[in-house]
Amino acid sequence: MSNPIGDPGHGHSPAAWTAVIIMLLAFTLGTVFFWFDMPILVWASVGLLIVGAIVGWAMSKAGYGANGAKSSPKAH
Repeated sequence: MSNPIGDPGHGHSPAAWTAVIIMLLAFTLGTVFFWFDMPILVWASVGLLIVGAIVGWAMSKAGYGANGAKSSPKAH
């Protein structure tokens, strides 16, 4: 089915995938550390979550984002 407006990308890029993987890891570790009552490591997971967002932003600015110079779009 064709979209007349065009595919906006939906973040299918190395920058988006890297950021999401880091953030999912942060949420998973934060949940485990919360379960085992390790508050210092829960806060470290919050820090990792922020790192994931920064890495995604930096990779996007470096050209690995959607429609970036170093990112090739998925063939339709």
